[in-house]
Amino acid sequence: PAVDAPTSEHRVVAAPTPAGGTETILIVEDEAALRSVAGRVLQRAGYTVLTAERGDEALRLLARHSGVVHLMLTDVVMPGMSGRVLAARVAERFPAIRILYTSGYSDDAIVQQGMLEPGIHFIAKPYTIDELARAVRDVLDAPPGAGTRHNS
Repeated sequence: PAVDAPTSEHRVVAAPTPAGGTETILIVEDEAALRSVAGRVLQRAGYTVLTAERGDEALRLLARHSGVVHLMLTDVVMPGMSGRVLAARVAERFPAIRILYTSGYSDDAIVQQGMLEPGIHFIAKPYTIDELARAVRDVLDAPPGAGTRHNS
């Protein structure tokens, strides 16, 4: 139908940027480019970021680290030590640490293969900068024991 009234002006509203924080995050990722990008993104969001390429390197880094680590973002499948084994070892030193797993495999595939248990915090690769920032904040803010899924 014809309308005599002028059309309303449309405004594009950007999605809100997820809140950052001041917590310390350990990134364990064997892909250098992903480790670098994730580290920069989280540092710009205000977090203190520690990075390691492999599980054994992460454990050595934590042995030298004097502060608290609030969250570990770890790949599930890495050479030498899986993210699951690493998380168990890290939790011995930091029992309250939050773990956010990531993988190029779907969360269903890694659960079915027994690599991770259901109910964990997981973000699928590839993820965007906003998805990573949102997933980290969600995991840090989630009640203990509540798993979250962030699939791209």
